[in-house]
Amino acid sequence: MISMIKLKGMIMTTFIQNFINIACRNIFAATRIKVNRSFNEYLFKGSRYLLLGLLVSFISCRSGTTELNETPTRGNIKITADESFQPLIDAEVSTFTQLYTNAKIKPQYKPEYDVINDFMNDSVKVIVTSKRLTEDQIQYLRDTLVIARTIAFAWDALTLVTNKENLDTLIKYSDIREIFLGNKMEWKDLDPKSKLGGIRVIFDNTKSGNIRYFKELFEIKTDLLENFYAVKSNSEVIDFVSRNRDALGIVSVNWISDKDDSLSRSFKKKINIVAVSQQFIDDGTYYRPDQGFIYLKSYPFIREIFLINRETFNGLGAGFIQWATAEQGQLIVLKSGLVPSTMPIRLVKIKTE
Repeated sequence: MISMIKLKGMIMTTFIQNFINIACRNIFAATRIKVNRSFNEYLFKGSRYLLLGLLVSFISCRSGTTELNETPTRGNIKITADESFQPLIDAEVSTFTQLYTNAKIKPQYKPEYDVINDFMNDSVKVIVTSKRLTEDQIQYLRDTLVIARTIAFAWDALTLVTNKENLDTLIKYSDIREIFLGNKMEWKDLDPKSKLGGIRVIFDNTKSGNIRYFKELFEIKTDLLENFYAVKSNSEVIDFVSRNRDALGIVSVNWISDKDDSLSRSFKKKINIVAVSQQFIDDGTYYRPDQGFIYLKSYPFIREIFLINRETFNGLGAGFIQWATAEQGQLIVLKSGLVPSTMPIRLVKIKTE
């Protein structure tokens, strides 16, 4: 009986031991699976965060490369400028890069319409133009987290030029308006004694700021008249006018105003510069686009030149703009025959005996 109990006890004991062993193995296996699963999840999450961190670091490094390699006086950038201002911008860039030898600035010159498009499409960070951005353009840039900074740089004048054989060098403001509106299309409409025929108005480009200025000034909503002709640049306007007696050209004074520039002097010798009366004062006084008359706004066709920057850091573009609107850059504006926007001007009256 006792042995049976022992036997049963032994059997019971063996059964219990086997049960315990199996249970332990299952519990251990389950625990190991759970541990492995937790570990794998940890590794997955850790890897995911690691990859995310590496990606952010990579992007930061890529986007920050320009910032790290570029300062206000060092770097390599391109800027886009209205072709009308090429002589001035060439002088500004040349002087700046000579002073700061680690700065490389490549100016490219285009019609105003293309200049603005390059800026809005982020093809360039800095532009030179006589047209401010519209409110819609500013808002569009803000929606993309870009702040466009516009700084006045210089005052320019749009000059009317004629052939050397054309004696009509004094034209009323009202007559110029009538030419653009198509009410006066012959030179004899301006001067009955003129032996010239029809007036051919020559400008630089259909997308230029020069022709846009006059269309806005005279509120012209339609296409230009058939006696208006576009060439490709301000220099081509001067060349065309110099070879055609009946031509009336439109150019930026920047191309003929620098007395120390040989190209400017050569252009000036080819053509006559027209003096224009004021819009609301018809007292027989006519004004040429000289610095003093631009500054006093006596000459009627003037406009301001702007430097616009969309850089997101204080880079070379910002450095060039700061320099160009400071004393040295504004002295170059003055030397070029234009009027500085940010530097005080002192007028001197010279008496001639």
